[in-house]
Amino acid sequence: MPTHVIRARPPRTPPVAAAVVVDTSRDAIGAHLEDAAHFHGGHAESIARPRSEGEVAGLITAAPRLLAIGAQSSVTGGATPDGGLILSTSRLTAIDDAGPSHVRCQAGVPLHTLQQHLAAHGRWFPPVPTFTGAFAGGVVSTNAAGAATFKYGTTRRWVDGLTIVLACGCVLDVERSAVLADPRRGFEVVCAHGTRVVRPGSYRLPSVPKCSAGYFADPRMDLIDLFIGAEGTLGVIVDATLRVLPAPPSVAIALIQAPSEPSAIALVAELRRLSQRTWESGDPHGVDVAAIEHLDRRCLEILREDGADRRADVAIADDTDVLLMTQLELAAGVGGESAFNQIADALSADAADSALTRFCRLLEAHAMLDRTEIAMPGDVKRAEQLLALREAAPTGVNRRVGEAKRAVDLRIEKTAADMIVPFESFGEMMAVYRRGYQRRGLDFAIWGHISDGNVHPNVIPQSFDDVVAGKDAILEFGREAARLGGCPLAEHGVGRSPLKQRLLREFYGEAAIDEMRAIKTAFDPEWKLAPGVIFVKHESAGGLRP
Repeated sequence: MPTHVIRARPPRTPPVAAAVVVDTSRDAIGAHLEDAAHFHGGHAESIARPRSEGEVAGLITAAPRLLAIGAQSSVTGGATPDGGLILSTSRLTAIDDAGPSHVRCQAGVPLHTLQQHLAAHGRWFPPVPTFTGAFAGGVVSTNAAGAATFKYGTTRRWVDGLTIVLACGCVLDVERSAVLADPRRGFEVVCAHGTRVVRPGSYRLPSVPKCSAGYFADPRMDLIDLFIGAEGTLGVIVDATLRVLPAPPSVAIALIQAPSEPSAIALVAELRRLSQRTWESGDPHGVDVAAIEHLDRRCLEILREDGADRRADVAIADDTDVLLMTQLELAAGVGGESAFNQIADALSADAADSALTRFCRLLEAHAMLDRTEIAMPGDVKRAEQLLALREAAPTGVNRRVGEAKRAVDLRIEKTAADMIVPFESFGEMMAVYRRGYQRRGLDFAIWGHISDGNVHPNVIPQSFDDVVAGKDAILEFGREAARLGGCPLAEHGVGRSPLKQRLLREFYGEAAIDEMRAIKTAFDPEWKLAPGVIFVKHESAGGLRP
């Protein structure tokens, strides 16, 4: 069989929807009508929780409209139903080892459960997003990313196999590198219902480490990459084969109080450079940073206003402009001794060469060692306190948005961006965010993953007019991110958010969106899967060839 052709199979268990309890009660449905985005207008007729690919196939075949959901942790409305059947993957929870370097898990396995299973066998799955309650299927469907993308990449890099139930009820077993697009003919997907001819989009993805903007495209792309990040619009993922690593290294958490944004960016640039050199050389003593988080001055004000600094027992100096939180990976066995003693040892004239020694001397060279606290490996309590400080910023902003919604105007909603630019343009993009919000008289806070050039500029609205002005600013930011070689949709996907769907259209153009619609139609001619997610239906080409 040519490498661009794949044959689907029937389900291994009979595709009988009647074998699954389909619940139409108001209470059962009502608990799943919104995701973490609190997107308005979620509605559905029923909900079902299948336990096998056959039951999934039966439900898909019978339903005129269907949305597969996991933990509903989407912040884009992508896990908010728009009529029809809700297919919950919560009972697809099997985990099977697939050799020393892989694990196979069903779509409903929460990441924290997966990590616990792997830890018991001395392994781990590196590219976890911030929320470890997310389900494996949703993580793959959104190509989830997070803080440690700088070192480990997005979920895409770690997916080596998928089992997907298509809209017709047939099943695809896709393995990485097994099915590659023919540059002229694309893919051919053969099943009992005909042959789908699927051509990758001619648009090109930006050269940044995170991109969650519609369908993956490349003339010689791997078929598996079409489903990763497709947000459930092309098929329902039943299980995934994921690549894993041996037990994770020891990690120190460093909280650095930078006096200015330029000084923070200069330090991060040097940490990025040294870490990349370590990965290339394999130097066991090299600086090895997996992630660097960033909180701006407004975030620090929120931490003080909410008492988060006191709860974490962190004294934030008045002259601090940016907080940096660094995950420094160290050799196994490092830790145990107090951080103060280890740092003092690292700075002594006769200190042994080590990652910690080089890290501390780099901080000293940037005049930031005295502005840094390090929670060494093993000091779990202190590390958790420092990490909680980072999470207190988005929590504080979200609480203020909710309070304004209740007290001022029920139309007020979270208004934020998720954008990435090449790190070399990070400082310029931060200036774009500030100027755009300040010009509109908006209160705002910015935090995120500076090691990737990916942050989240959030409006703190006082009125509904602020929401309107904030959305206008975000559209401007999207155009500027594209100009700088970045992407306006970095890690959260598109979902059903009208703002993010407009960002997608502006980023790629209408012709590219039509190409995506043609791919959608080829796999899902009735547009029954994930209705309204990524884009809405209109005239498009594609479909089955008898």
